[in-house]
Amino acid sequence: MTEGIYILANDVVFDQLVALLNSLEVNAGKNYPVSIIPYDDRLERIREEIKHRDNVEIFTDNSTMKLWEDFSAQIWKAHPDAYKVWQEKGISGVYRLGMHRRFCGFDGIFDKFIYLDADILILNSLDYIFEQLNNNDFVIYDFQYKDLSHVYNVNSNNLLDVFPQSRLDNEIFCAGLYGAKKGLFNEERKKNLLSKLESGEAEILYKNAPDQTILNYMIMRSEVSSYNLSHHLPAEEVTGCCVTSPHFDEQDNLVYDRGNRLTYLHYIGLSSKLFSRVCSGENIDFPYRETFLHYRYLHEPDKRPKFTTKPVAYNAPPSLSTRVLKKLGIKVGA
Repeated sequence: MTEGIYILANDVVFDQLVALLNSLEVNAGKNYPVSIIPYDDRLERIREEIKHRDNVEIFTDNSTMKLWEDFSAQIWKAHPDAYKVWQEKGISGVYRLGMHRRFCGFDGIFDKFIYLDADILILNSLDYIFEQLNNNDFVIYDFQYKDLSHVYNVNSNNLLDVFPQSRLDNEIFCAGLYGAKKGLFNEERKKNLLSKLESGEAEILYKNAPDQTILNYMIMRSEVSSYNLSHHLPAEEVTGCCVTSPHFDEQDNLVYDRGNRLTYLHYIGLSSKLFSRVCSGENIDFPYRETFLHYRYLHEPDKRPKFTTKPVAYNAPPSLSTRVLKKLGIKVGA
């Protein structure tokens, strides 16, 4: 059984990808092979970077990428107003279609795999997630079940007809990190899912996180054997994972939650532009910045930005001058 890592990326998230690859190298427990699934064709910097990484390659199966894009497009065609709403916002076709390419792992090169968004750092061994795949088809470790509103359309009158409240309270998950098995969604299973969606169930999908809502639906509607470690680990061992948690401690280039080392830190909700600006030398502060910068420049410490100005909080309100310029229609930071 081959085991490996998939990461969805392009040059837009280059700095985050480098930090993630370096964190995998140091903390994952094994030198897992890594396949980067292209979000789109912007890969020039990534191609140059991975020339120096023997275990990293770019996923090049165009037919599989097209297969999953077409399947996702069919799903959204079944939705009552997704295309219309996106079009009104100036979006052509499926919103963030490239995000749906994460599903390629189900037809990829690894028998067992862990999928990672590029805005993640791995801070501990992943072996126990792979081991759990011996007993289950799908493994997660997060707390998305506390917030249904970013997974399904909570205003849908049909939601509780599709999934009982007990399942919605416990089984939903963030699509940023998961372990799974190859072949979980064969053509017959996908055809069955599409049939249910086209019969009216597509209305429960959440348009603003199109890939996440589809993956949750696919797992839950197929009755796949799913295991969320946050429900099963002893309470004294469970850790958080999101950058929005203010109580984590940074120590020796790792992050801890009440003394327990995090498996991963997800910089969810922070724009890729923020990381690019910081890496370009702008002194913008954000949670757990030191940990990110350590891994980003692990092999290039001389290139790490040296800040000389006072840090500005990433979520600081715009200055008066910026607000005035914006009101006058003058682009700021061009």
